[in-house]
Amino acid sequence: MSEHTAAGMTARKAIIVATSFVWIAFQFYLAIVSPLHPMIQSPVHLLLALLVVFLYRRAESGGSLGRAGDLLFFAGILFLFYYFISESVRLTTRVAFISDVMLIDVVAMAVCVIVLMEAVRRTLGKILFFFILFFIVYAWFGQYFPSILRYRGTNLGKFTELMTMGPDGILGTPLYTSANSLFYFIVFGVFFSVCGGGQLLIDIGMKCSNKSSGGPAKAAIISSSLMGMISGSAVANVSTTGVMTIPMMKKVGYTPEQAGAIEAVASTGGQIMPPIMGIGAFIMAEMLGVPYKTVAFSAIIPAVAYFLSIFLFVTFFAQKQHVAKGSEETAIEVDAIAPRLYMLLPAIVLVYYMVSGASLMRSGMMGIYAAVGVNVVSRFVLGGKYYVGPKGLFDAVIQGVRQAADIAIPTAACGIIIGIVIQSGLATKMSTIIAGVGVSNLVVALLITMGGCMLLGMALPTVAAYLVANILFVPTLVALKVPALPANMFVFYFGIMAQITPPVCLASFTAAGIAGGDAWKTGWTGARYALVAFLIPFIFVYEPAILLMGSGAEIAKATAVLFVGTFLLAAGMAGFLITPLKPVERIVLIAAAILMILPEPMTDLVGIATGAAMMLLCTFRKRKSLGEGSR
Repeated sequence: MSEHTAAGMTARKAIIVATSFVWIAFQFYLAIVSPLHPMIQSPVHLLLALLVVFLYRRAESGGSLGRAGDLLFFAGILFLFYYFISESVRLTTRVAFISDVMLIDVVAMAVCVIVLMEAVRRTLGKILFFFILFFIVYAWFGQYFPSILRYRGTNLGKFTELMTMGPDGILGTPLYTSANSLFYFIVFGVFFSVCGGGQLLIDIGMKCSNKSSGGPAKAAIISSSLMGMISGSAVANVSTTGVMTIPMMKKVGYTPEQAGAIEAVASTGGQIMPPIMGIGAFIMAEMLGVPYKTVAFSAIIPAVAYFLSIFLFVTFFAQKQHVAKGSEETAIEVDAIAPRLYMLLPAIVLVYYMVSGASLMRSGMMGIYAAVGVNVVSRFVLGGKYYVGPKGLFDAVIQGVRQAADIAIPTAACGIIIGIVIQSGLATKMSTIIAGVGVSNLVVALLITMGGCMLLGMALPTVAAYLVANILFVPTLVALKVPALPANMFVFYFGIMAQITPPVCLASFTAAGIAGGDAWKTGWTGARYALVAFLIPFIFVYEPAILLMGSGAEIAKATAVLFVGTFLLAAGMAGFLITPLKPVERIVLIAAAILMILPEPMTDLVGIATGAAMMLLCTFRKRKSLGEGSR
């Protein structure tokens, strides 16, 4: 390596560190001193994120051409800093679509869109890039689209107003949420993990399932569900816990595809598991205009049903395969849990402040403070084994900032789509198309929405997929008399389930890579194991009681029926209910489970009767086999 190259890398690293600490200082100022006007707070947040992205991700083409391109983007970011700061008074006092749009506004808009689009390409790939580009083309050339989608188009002034001078474009609600809450929870998650909390959650999962039937698979489920809440990324969760749980599952008899599928399904479910639910639910709360705890509480019953189905499945599967219990080969060695329970304090503090009504910004900050405080305690506990020194905390800041940048970019970029959809009336046109079907058959409308959300979830990150689905499909469901919360949960769930559904299922593919299994088979196996997750969103619509919307009796009834149906579904999928099931019996049991899960009184009765008959049949067969064996 030449001295010139080494010096360049050192300089870039120094700038990354400086930018990271400037960003941290800015966010702490917002939380501790005072928030700023959205037209100042959101742009500065975005520009710092852009700076971090371009510092980490150089142009693919090396040499002088690549460096020149990077310098142009850095110059564009610096110009935008100058623009938003020097024009701050005018931008915060002007009247949207009435006050004049100046030449510098148009130039700043063009620079912002170009820089942001390049950041999207570098961080998220070409799919989201071209997806956004399509909407930009639609904004300008909508008059040439087919009649149902035809739009009169825009002009430079209106487009500038929309993109960077108001609350409906790049600087809209998603980016404001990133600056106002997501940043703090991302940094909290990093500090919590670095200071020992992440490893403790994994070890708890290992310990709780160490002596049970199918222990390694249950360890994967418990650990991944706990870690998934914090990480907010199914792929990151698979990479973290899967390297430990997948080899153990393979050792006790699971095929690579089964082990990978179980890990992928458990890791993906972390994003629907209260109280933290990754980061997507924070966006949902902002879009709904409700406290975050409303969203978190409503998700409890569906999340429990999701993980109960996986947990029961691995239990039945282990019993069917006679997986050894607690043998030396499958023993899971972890450090003592009890002396480390104090490391959960940051998560407890975070949840306490969220539930008590504190702002998400304040809750996140208190969680970060608690994580640092716990780390200080760790210096004097267990011989300082889990203590993280200044360098470790320093690295946590850098890591947290980088993750925050990777979230800020898609939230800002989706603002482009949201703004164009709102201005063009595309959401209304989509609603007209889907509602035309849904007026006579709501199920068909829901299936169309499900397909659209799955496609978005396959192509986009969870946050981006939810944001686009929210603007395209939620108005349709609301127009069909579906309450806002169930409608949002419906699109949120299916955007997440795309992570484990072929043909593009990143969580399953990542798990398959660790397991050494076939990626395609792992994806389909995971989708089969998570079948209950594909049914639950439909219950949101027809039986809102499972979202805690209704009387106590309604909630209890809906929950009981859902859980019994989940039990039967897991047994049918695993092929074991007291005794191994024949293929026809599995089909009957799965059908009974689906009938119970569907929110209709008649289907509930048929499902219960069929399930009870199968239980009696299996009990009789078990007793008969025991009787024959004792002769």
